[in-house]
Amino acid sequence: MPITLVHPGNEKVATAAAPPPRLSTLSGKKIGLLDISKPGGSHFLDRMEQLLRQTYGAADVVRVKKPTYTKNAPQAVIDQLRGMDAVIEGLAD
Repeated sequence: MPITLVHPGNEKVATAAAPPPRLSTLSGKKIGLLDISKPGGSHFLDRMEQLLRQTYGAADVVRVKKPTYTKNAPQAVIDQLRGMDAVIEGLAD
């Protein structure tokens, strides 16, 4: 009786996608700030919002928070970030 060996891994080779183009300016842009609910993340995002508005002239800064850092963002959270020119995710401990 022949023995068949099966490779348990994915045999497809992943190819890297090109990153999206960088914004030339933040002035007049709509920026989303995603708080993943880790302790201290809101402090970082508070300062980031201040800098985006005062220093870089962002037109609008939208704050969104995940219910917990242990799971992926629910669709409702992702939907709130649609239409943003850029999104910054705050990670902290």
